[in-house]
Amino acid sequence: MSKRSYFGTDGIRGQANQYPMTAEVALRVGLAAGKLFRSADDRRHLVVIGKDTRLSGYMIEPALVAGFTSVGMDVRLFGPLPTPAVAMMTRSMRADLGVMISASHNNFSDNGIKLFGPDGFKLSDSMEARIEAFMDEGLQEGLATPRELGRVARMDEAQARYIEIVKATLPRSLSLKGLRVVIDCAHGAAYRVAPTALYELGAEVKEIGVAPNGFNINEESGSTHPAAIVKAVREYRADVGIALDGDADRLLICDEKGQIVDGDQIMALIASAWLEQGRLTGGAVVATVMSNLGLERFLAERGLDLARTAVGDRYVMARMREAKCNLGGEASGHIIMSDYSTTGDGLIAALQVLAELVRSKRPMSALARQFEPVPQKLENVRFTHGKPLEDETVLTAIAAAESRLNGSGRILVRASGTEPMIRIMAEGDDERLVGQLVREIAGAVRAAAV
Repeated sequence: MSKRSYFGTDGIRGQANQYPMTAEVALRVGLAAGKLFRSADDRRHLVVIGKDTRLSGYMIEPALVAGFTSVGMDVRLFGPLPTPAVAMMTRSMRADLGVMISASHNNFSDNGIKLFGPDGFKLSDSMEARIEAFMDEGLQEGLATPRELGRVARMDEAQARYIEIVKATLPRSLSLKGLRVVIDCAHGAAYRVAPTALYELGAEVKEIGVAPNGFNINEESGSTHPAAIVKAVREYRADVGIALDGDADRLLICDEKGQIVDGDQIMALIASAWLEQGRLTGGAVVATVMSNLGLERFLAERGLDLARTAVGDRYVMARMREAKCNLGGEASGHIIMSDYSTTGDGLIAALQVLAELVRSKRPMSALARQFEPVPQKLENVRFTHGKPLEDETVLTAIAAAESRLNGSGRILVRASGTEPMIRIMAEGDDERLVGQLVREIAGAVRAAAV
């Protein structure tokens, strides 16, 4: 078996009840990961499991539980809880492993399994490869005796514990009293905790996307469908809107005029505030290759670097740890603040924005555009066979595009980590040229993929 047959860029993900997102694979994950994280000592071993609101969570969760308990691991079930909360609780409860059942911002028909180590960080590629190797060999070996089987219990206080952790990230000197905030929870994992935390911090809260039914997660709501938060902010005449995704590890902000603030602008706002307060560490912000060149220029003007990584918040986190940076993220709205969390946390990031909103006494629209984005064009080309990125014509088209930009922009062409797609991005000061270059590269990719 080749390396990483199950795991992609963010755990295992796919359409529910189709390989690899089946009950059988989930059972194998529980068996394999349980064996790997069960140490040789005599103590009880613990795994904690959270999920979002997808119907298929009811299929995946018991299969994981069966796998973990069969190798002697005790299980605590959180029910619906944001991904970052599961990461926090894994470390807080001294669990051996944490599991989040979610496909994040995807449609309800997908689901996924994300794993966290005892330190609360997502597992490394090498650790995932070891789990994969275990999944396909000797699953009947190392099973617990009837007396040593794991025990299972629901942990109803997990949501309350997370709410208190979130509230503690807002400086004590600040209150959200007087702020009218719209929160869109995408009918997902944060539908209870996010509105409660904001209310308890003093805000007047208007909730949308808080009626999950198993099918409507991310449906015309949340950070991937910003029209919903824009409409609600205008309707309620709110000071600010916060749109989370299905598992609440990413967000977008909407100002009082209905303008959307993406992850790059949010990182710029937080970086600027933290730099002024002497809180920013590492002399840099970590972001992926997809972040706008405008963010890089904004940071450079302040003597800061933009350290770029491959796409995926765990790669951002790995670089942050390596460079001792405490702020990083993605343009899509994953914002990682290592002072508070080991992964992206949409609600805690939102509170950092609200803190600056309160502190500055300015409207959100005055804070929303920290820099002028450089024109950027994206295009995805699906392919059914072959390796388009190794084709000579495609490589020539990319080289020609880079030459024409002449150092005044960037070209990025990469294969998707989750589907048979080539993602093409170009950015530069000449918007017309950028669009033309993307079209030319996309044409070469399509020709190579025939």
